[in-house]
Order: sequence, then C-alpha cells, then structure tokens
Amino acid sequence: TVDRSLPMIYCEMLRRAGVDAICDLEWGVVERRRKDEQEIEFLRAVQSITEQVIELACSTIANARADANGVLQHDGETLSSERLRTMIDIWLLERNCTNPGAIVAGGPVGADCHHHGCGPLRTGEPVIVDIFPRCKNSLYNGDCTRTVDHGDIPDEVARMHAAVVAAKRAATSAVRAGVTGDQVHQATIAAIENAGYQMGLPPADAPDAFCSMPHGTGHGLGLEVHEPPLLAVGGPTLLVGDVVTVEPGLYCKAWGGVRVEDVVVVRADGCENITRLHEELRWK
Repeated sequence: TVDRSLPMIYCEMLRRAGVDAICDLEWGVVERRRKDEQEIEFLRAVQSITEQVIELACSTIANARADANGVLQHDGETLSSERLRTMIDIWLLERNCTNPGAIVAGGPVGADCHHHGCGPLRTGEPVIVDIFPRCKNSLYNGDCTRTVDHGDIPDEVARMHAAVVAAKRAATSAVRAGVTGDQVHQATIAAIENAGYQMGLPPADAPDAFCSMPHGTGHGLGLEVHEPPLLAVGGPTLLVGDVVTVEPGLYCKAWGGVRVEDVVVVRADGCENITRLHEELRWK
C-alpha cells in the first residue's frame, strides 16, 4: 500500500515485479494536516518573511513615479511585473528562501486570477501581489496576497476591495475545528453576493464590467504551498492544527483584480490569524 505521492513509474516497476500496488489516498493526510506547535512556529517565521517582502513590493509600487503616460518608474527605469518579481526573488534568496514565481499582476491582466503578470505597471490600476516562498531551513512555506493601487483609486476598485476585505473577515470568523471547508466558503459567498457581486467564471458573452470571484476561499499550507484541506465547495471538516489560507478575490476585465490573503491556524474555538500585515490599497 502506497500513498498519493508515489510516482507512477514506481507503481509500474512494482507491478512488473509481481507486486500489486494499492494507493491509499488518505494515508498520511491527517498527520500532515495537523500541525504541531513546532510546525506552527516554522510557518509563523516564514510568514513573517513573506509579509516583509510583500511590504517591500507594495511600497515600491506605491512610491514609484508615474511618467506622462501613467507608466510607473523606479530608480529611473520602468517598473514592470518582471522587474519587480526579480527584486522579490533576490530579496528572498538573501534571506535563505526560494520563490517559485510571485504574482505581480496589474490592471486588466489581474482579471485572470492565476496570471503572474507581465509588462509595465501603471498608476490608477490595482496590482495583485501574491508571494509564497519556502524557507530553505525548515522547508515550510509562507503565503500572502495584498493589492496596491498607485495614485488615485477608482471608485469601483475601492468598492471591490471593500467587498473582498469584508468577505475575508466573514470567512475568518467562520473558521474553527468541526466546521467544514464548505461552510467557510459559504460565508465568503454570502459576503460577496451581499456586496452585489457574483461567484463563478464569467459567461462567454459577459461584458468587461462583469465582476466575480471564480475560485475557492483557501487551501492548506505547510510543506507544500497547496495542501489539504480546501476551503471550497465540498471542503472537509476542519481539524485542530490545520493551517489554511483565507483569500477571497474579485476580478473584472474593465479594472483588473483585487485579492487579499491571510494565513490562519485552526483552533478548537476559532482560529489564530498569523498574518499581521495591513490590508489597505495605499502603501505609502
């Protein structure tokens, strides 16, 4: 009997040798999910580093100079998604962390919630900054997302941001041992819809102004950036020691995207938020 991590080639070699391999999808999952206090300290430490680099990235955007065309300039050169990701990578390497590729997605590009971002960043457009490094010493991962807007914040972007922050708070309040990931996600859905937005992917004929949240509320965090449990439709019962992200977002082709993400530890009577970073759009 093997667990979910065994590569298929090993199963094939076992079978050729006459050994039947049965995959137990739940083997080790609960043990991985329930973090002990040492693991939580590892996560707390790498989350602190993650927050510091988020602050560096968002402050760099906020304090950049906009040229006559609205393109941001930093130290005399255009500030692009690619350039800022390089700055993030170097900063993390100097602190003994690896980084699989941060998201720095500005303007309409940010309407795709998984786009890593490309091209010059511009004033007046929201920029999603999502960074998820791994500490080389502990091998545990951090994960944090904030959104920054340089210059004047459009009214609709401010409204999207307020709805996302409210949804994050509603979901966080719902997290405790014994509730399901599905129930936490339902709290997010209620907050998003109460703010006048929709859930799910936009229809093929949707106008650019269509704005929705197409993803789940969050996921487990530990030795991998994405682990069980999911805070999503059908998500399982939460256990004491689960460490999960809470990251609602809204996305619109006309304006871009807004996402705000914290990391919380599931406790018997609620949760402990180990993210200390502010959640505003302004970072000056």
